[in-house]
Amino acid sequence: MQKKWTMTEFAEKYVNPFTDYGFKKLFGEEPNKDLLLDFLNELLKEEQGRITSLTYLKNEHLGTTELDRKAIFDLYCENERGEKFIVELQKTKQKFFKDRTLYYSTFPIREQAKQAEWIYELKAVYTIAILDFVFDEGKSQPDKFRYDVKLTDIETQKIFYDKLTFIYLEMPKFNKTLDELESRFDKWLYVIRNLNRLDRVPDKLREQIFEKLFEAAEIARFTPDQVRSYEDSLKYYRDIKASLDTKFEEGMQKGIEEGMQKGIEKGIEEGMQKGIEKGIEKVAVNALNKGLSVEDIIDLTGLTKEQILSLIK
Repeated sequence: MQKKWTMTEFAEKYVNPFTDYGFKKLFGEEPNKDLLLDFLNELLKEEQGRITSLTYLKNEHLGTTELDRKAIFDLYCENERGEKFIVELQKTKQKFFKDRTLYYSTFPIREQAKQAEWIYELKAVYTIAILDFVFDEGKSQPDKFRYDVKLTDIETQKIFYDKLTFIYLEMPKFNKTLDELESRFDKWLYVIRNLNRLDRVPDKLREQIFEKLFEAAEIARFTPDQVRSYEDSLKYYRDIKASLDTKFEEGMQKGIEEGMQKGIEKGIEEGMQKGIEKGIEKVAVNALNKGLSVEDIIDLTGLTKEQILSLIK
């Protein structure tokens, strides 16, 4: 007898966009392409004007030789002008993540060299990273969550080359409440940060594009196969988070233990030093009581004249 499939019970009503499945379900599927289009238009509104269409491209790229490391983008697409967009969701801190995004950007650049009669003219390349962590150097600026990076002349601080752009969004720093949302871009960031914590579409997000997103994100609408795929993706995400939390706690404990040990060592060292100083002072007092001159006591103890005189009661 075939086992009947039952719907898994989820605590959340909507998918977590920081899971691979959730992110690609919302932004990487053809029926939801208008969601990605709207997000990019809001993100790049001041950068290049309105994007009217997007085409998804193959997200796996091989190096120039079989030995080269391949690159697999979360999302890869181009607009009607042939400009390329890499969109990456990064769940955990990675030591060389900036290097990785730079490496990724070389693939759409090299692709353009395959054109016949190419004269080195390049279409713009945008690498957009949505981060579920904060850069170490970003911790000193708690209100800055967006970084727009281009090739810039150091002396003039003016953009030297504008066709290579990196945008990093540190999502843990985006803490606006619904009442504080001012722009459509704010609303996008709020949805990405909080979607899986919501149980309905907030009134402030009652716009056609966001209502479509909430509909696409509702787990109850998933097929059995989609639910299983999301379960696997969610488990992987939670395992990573649990592992990071454990490492953080272990690091904190180690820091406390090392701090205590250093404190003990410092206390012993300071205690010994104070003991030595008290001993020298006692020698000086005894010498004074025996009638030795101040000059002789200076030679004997290394104390200054002022220190010796202060011991005379």
